[in-house]
Amino acid sequence: MFVANASLKRRPKPVEGALVEVDGERFYRISNYDAMPPFLMSLVSDSDHWFFISSNGALTAGRRDPDHALFPYYTDDRIHDSQDQTGSKTILTVNRDGKRFLWEPFSPRYEGLYNVSRNLYKSIFHNKIIFEEINWDLSLSFSYAWMFSERFGFVRLATLTNLGNENVEADILDGVQNILPYGISRRFQLEYSTLADAYKEAELDVETGLAIFKLASIPVDKAEPSEALRATTVWSTGLESPKRLLSTSQLERFRQGYAVEEETATRGIRGAYFVNARLSIPAKDKREWYIVAEVNQDAASVIALLRLLRSERSLRDRILEDVKYGTQNLIRIVASADGLQATEDELNTCRHFSNVLFNVMRGGVPDNGYWMSRADFISFISKSNRKVLQKHLSFLNSLPEKFTLHYLRSAVQEQNDPDLERLAYEYLPLTFSRRHGDPSRPWNMFSIEVKDEYGRKILNYQGNWRDIFQNWEALALSFPEYIENMIFKFVDAITPDGYNPYRVTREGFEWEVPDPRDPWSYVGYWGDHQVVYLLRLLEASRRYHPGLIAKLSTRRIFAYVNIPYRIKSYEDILKDPRKTIEFDFSLDQEIKKKVSIIGADGILVQDENGEIYHVNLIEKLLVILLAKLSNYIPEAGIWMNTQRPEWNDANNALVGYGTSVVTLCYLRRFLAFCKDLFKEIEKYEISVSSEVREFFQDIYNALKRHLNLLGKPISDKNRKRVLDDLGKAGSRYRSRIYAESFSGVQATLSIEELQSFCDLALQHIDHSIRANKRDDDLYHSYNLITISDDEIKIRHLYEMLEGQVAVLSSGLLSSEEAVTLLDSLRESRLYRADQNSYMLYPDRRLPRFLEKNNIPQSEVKKSRLLIELLKRGDKRIVVCDVNGGVHFNAAFRNSDVLRGALESLKNEEEYRGLVEEEAGLVLEIYEKVFDHQSFTGRSGSFFKYEGLGCIYWHMVSKLLLAVQEVLNKAAGMNQDKTVLNRLKKHYYEIREGIGVHKPPSQYGAFSTDPYSHTPSFTGAQQPGMTGQVKEDIISRLGEMGVIVEDGCLKFRTHLINPSEFLKSPRRFMYYDVEGHQQTIELDKDTLAFTLCQVPVIVHRSSPVRIEVRNSDDSRKIINSLDLDAETSSAIFNRTGNIHSLNVFLGMG
Repeated sequence: MFVANASLKRRPKPVEGALVEVDGERFYRISNYDAMPPFLMSLVSDSDHWFFISSNGALTAGRRDPDHALFPYYTDDRIHDSQDQTGSKTILTVNRDGKRFLWEPFSPRYEGLYNVSRNLYKSIFHNKIIFEEINWDLSLSFSYAWMFSERFGFVRLATLTNLGNENVEADILDGVQNILPYGISRRFQLEYSTLADAYKEAELDVETGLAIFKLASIPVDKAEPSEALRATTVWSTGLESPKRLLSTSQLERFRQGYAVEEETATRGIRGAYFVNARLSIPAKDKREWYIVAEVNQDAASVIALLRLLRSERSLRDRILEDVKYGTQNLIRIVASADGLQATEDELNTCRHFSNVLFNVMRGGVPDNGYWMSRADFISFISKSNRKVLQKHLSFLNSLPEKFTLHYLRSAVQEQNDPDLERLAYEYLPLTFSRRHGDPSRPWNMFSIEVKDEYGRKILNYQGNWRDIFQNWEALALSFPEYIENMIFKFVDAITPDGYNPYRVTREGFEWEVPDPRDPWSYVGYWGDHQVVYLLRLLEASRRYHPGLIAKLSTRRIFAYVNIPYRIKSYEDILKDPRKTIEFDFSLDQEIKKKVSIIGADGILVQDENGEIYHVNLIEKLLVILLAKLSNYIPEAGIWMNTQRPEWNDANNALVGYGTSVVTLCYLRRFLAFCKDLFKEIEKYEISVSSEVREFFQDIYNALKRHLNLLGKPISDKNRKRVLDDLGKAGSRYRSRIYAESFSGVQATLSIEELQSFCDLALQHIDHSIRANKRDDDLYHSYNLITISDDEIKIRHLYEMLEGQVAVLSSGLLSSEEAVTLLDSLRESRLYRADQNSYMLYPDRRLPRFLEKNNIPQSEVKKSRLLIELLKRGDKRIVVCDVNGGVHFNAAFRNSDVLRGALESLKNEEEYRGLVEEEAGLVLEIYEKVFDHQSFTGRSGSFFKYEGLGCIYWHMVSKLLLAVQEVLNKAAGMNQDKTVLNRLKKHYYEIREGIGVHKPPSQYGAFSTDPYSHTPSFTGAQQPGMTGQVKEDIISRLGEMGVIVEDGCLKFRTHLINPSEFLKSPRRFMYYDVEGHQQTIELDKDTLAFTLCQVPVIVHRSSPVRIEVRNSDDSRKIINSLDLDAETSSAIFNRTGNIHSLNVFLGMG
């Protein structure tokens, strides 16, 4: 292939991935990355930088949130498309052999004219990236790197290397383009970018080379001044007397070989910053230079920067020193949550670091272990409840300046105030958290709030309900003393009707508000998250702190949150199960008013005296159980009738006519936990609100009344009778609570009644789960139901991965049954061989365009209305094509639109009678044509995210953890080794499918990075902040041999992979509980990790024992693999008394 007389140099390039060393730091390198489809990457700093970059070099970046962008914040598709327009740009003219060569690294402009190799390097710490292009024809290499500096901002290092044996001269024009000034919000840039350009100005300080990018004023339509008093700054260092350009206007001139002129000011065009210089590079030598950018700079900041630039000729050392400090601090943050490991499999340890990093980015991390500050706790109280603040101001001010978690719990309990104690338990001094928004998740907007506008550190966290609590589960493994705080935060946000709000913040909770102008605006409750995520926190508390939840469970120190959603009555839900929640706008305003007066606690349910209504944990758990069971449909699952789906929100159309076996499985495990909890409670009777006691009795009676139905298939009529009893019970309870709130009257439940209730509910649930076993040994995940006056019919959907994970997690299956399920799963349509992993559901071909919307003639002939419309040529309902085929009007997206059109026809005399007679028939025909009852939602109509053909890695990691739990249980029961080995084989097959060892060409990105999903047609998508990381962190701890039971740390060998033991000595770097960097020399046949920042060195050798080294260097030997409770507690509490553990497994 030729372009003019030039032959294109195109040949297949092998894509390869490997860990490499670059200037003393570890990077993962993808060689020939340009042979892969573009993919998005996320870079992270220890501060509030955000940075998303395409593998083609285009990017978006900024500080804090998308409204403080350095480069425009767009969705990932637009970022990929903006190559050559946004971000780095380099053009060189090179003198070689008497010729002048034009070279534009990384650009598609002259693709194939040179013999080049392109490599991409990403730091294993996720805070640096390097793009490298080697031009073999010119014997030159050009690279640029992005990195972060808290002091200076965004740092770009460019390097031109002479690979040849002779001196080379080159003119370079290098820089960044599409720079945003301060004051352009994400939305304004997205909708009015051309108007934004009109306000842009750039100016150059010629002496220092500092460019200032600013707006002439903040764009507004009001007749008022709007000064732009902040700016974006860009400067460079490393080149001798370069020219600076402030736009891209002269790039073409440079390409044509002409000299460029320095630009000192621009107006009305997009900003850029280029440096132009002539370089002479000796053989085998290189030249480096830096471009540094920062956002949100006021006049004082700019003046300080000008002084610095004038006083120092080169700032290279200062820049790199600050970058290094940021790297060390980022590692320290991840290390605090046990992100550092040392094994022979370095890819696994890199992936673990990634998982921990992104987990703490979503859920946050304690700022100083279990230490807290008086000032921050008082700030939290002041924003939560001003009454409590005033009541206890003297006590709060008397607290030490710094104190521990347990000191605070003890101190506040002595104050005998349930609200102060509740708030102390809800208090979590977390930092580094942000919502998981990014350019591939445009529905989530993030804000990295780690410091205020003056640079002072602040503590904060925020996240979607169903996201932040799952990340806290993994965080709890490193900070187990906070588990109960997490539980308090969770249950205090449970509504009286048994659900949870949408979003969690440090000071409270938020809910969605309907907006008729926004088609994505919707309200409702998710179901399964509430059960399983709370359950896992409760289980963690039982493992680490046996008996503590039982002690807390009867104390009235919990509260209900008051959300302005009102679930309709059972009778109204039956009429339209997709529209079941009414938003109470007046209550919404009332709650907001209370918040403005009281603080965040204004959203809590109050008693008749205006005080917060207090209940115990048992009541909160019961309300969750009763709410779910009031929607239980035998052999179908839990009725999804709260306007939101479950974990897979792409199954949004299941709402109303779908039932969840998934939630049923998690409810089973929840009930089993509660049954054990009730046994631990020392009291004979428990007090609960009288309304909840009545609700409990109604559900109990209904389940008992229909107990005789179990053990055989349940008829459609009996199924409806059960739901009627349960649904009406829930409806009665809700109507009373909505109308009158709680009376304050307490009633009692005996422990015997509670245990009997759990047994009864488990019998019903076990029957229904078993009824959902398929012929192929898999289990149904969701079902469709058709409800009539006296029957409920069930239609089963296709197999889904979610159901298999749920049933494995439920505790119902034996080890042998679990193995059989996993065998069948491997042979099922869910398995995707190209990725060696599992899709959410089988891929399928959707109908082609002309295969849809065809009404069979036999159906047309049934309707006199349709015949009459066709005869008249009236196209409002149906149309006839030139071949005589009949189709519904293309405007009818669903039956509601058709129903509206039929209603309109009633206004016309000639159609009124036919419409009244046949409207139902026409709607039936429409349903036969489109089968919308089987429509599951977005999941069945798109091809990315949770769509058709996609692997959603979070669910695969949930599968991994579920198998690990089954394996741990089987090993603990000393079950047959054949079963154990089969389970272990499945476990590691699933593990390998997740992909850390996959080549980049198969994975589609850096395999050390977690990604959300992989479509059938391209590589991994949505980097970083995926829920998958939580499951992988928990699973990884199991792979290290760790188990916690009855408050004791134990080690087991059944999941340890022998290939992870070191083949040669190595140094392990970690940070201790005080945050100090330490190193340990590891021997061959060992591996190392930290647990609550205590290093654990695992030895393959014998004899079996644990050697405990204390901080005073004294030693204790335990001749088993079970640590005692006292030593375990010292580790979990991060006392600093334990220096390290040496665990000898006796594996030979």
